[in-house]
Amino acid sequence: MTALPWMGLMDLQTTQTSHRSCRTPHAFFIALLLWSTTPALAQEPFWEPLRPGLTASIWQPDERCPDMDRLLVIKVNPALHRFSVHHFAQEGLLHPPTIDEWQKRSNHEILFNAGLFRENFAYLGLLFKDGKSLGSRRHSTWQGLFVAEPQTSLSLPKAGILDLASDVFHEETPAYLEAAQSLMLLDRKGTIRVRQTGKRAYQTVVAEEKDGHILILKSLGLVTLHGLGQCLRDTLPSITLAMAMDGGSSSDLVVSESLWKNRDPSDARASWKDLFTGRSTAHIPLPAIIGLSPRESTTGPVKPSPQP
Repeated sequence: MTALPWMGLMDLQTTQTSHRSCRTPHAFFIALLLWSTTPALAQEPFWEPLRPGLTASIWQPDERCPDMDRLLVIKVNPALHRFSVHHFAQEGLLHPPTIDEWQKRSNHEILFNAGLFRENFAYLGLLFKDGKSLGSRRHSTWQGLFVAEPQTSLSLPKAGILDLASDVFHEETPAYLEAAQSLMLLDRKGTIRVRQTGKRAYQTVVAEEKDGHILILKSLGLVTLHGLGQCLRDTLPSITLAMAMDGGSSSDLVVSESLWKNRDPSDARASWKDLFTGRSTAHIPLPAIIGLSPRESTTGPVKPSPQP
């Protein structure tokens, strides 16, 4: 698949001096400053199909989530789509690419940022690609582990979240080929596993649903991580586990233009494509990202069904 223009999500906070910005004139970005003026949408997600097993929605939480801005939500059926972990050093790069550069390199249809990293771009926590560790040690307090692509000899879900406080992950013989560690946000008991600090930032969250679908959520405004976890617990009962990837200036998400351009919205009230303004903005370098691509059996045209 050739590289395509795409839409991108990021926050407009001041980045650290160690992060270099990059502008891409041929990219289509969402302008966050315009989102706050867009009318609120339906409280329940209204899913628009991108292709079989992949849908998108702009979700406006209800009154149970005070001060919670809207979120872009991508819903994935892992049986039809594959998650892949990438790290710049593992790919022989001297410097981390921005997410638009990652998209051009990988040709993934959807990409989002992985977990936290140091100023020297060393990843904080476990990071596995094709069953091999990328040199990162297990973080002692962060208990969330996103996993995908189980070893062929094991009968396991194609993707999911492990709570390392109770679930087992053997680093010497990993059950999954792809893995990325970060903060546990919401566990199976409904406990919010982050402190209530009051700090507001843009956030990227990965959640697992009861039916095995994976949700990728990107806040469209500044939110508290604790408040976001509480909102997910109280308003989306289908979620069983959620973990927070890196937030703030690192929170980023792109969707290939091939999935949305020249397609009529199924409902103008909820069309996330209305947010494409064609405005370019800067993205910071990301040492580690997670990409999403269809499995070979799902490369056909999108179907009208609104559910994955």
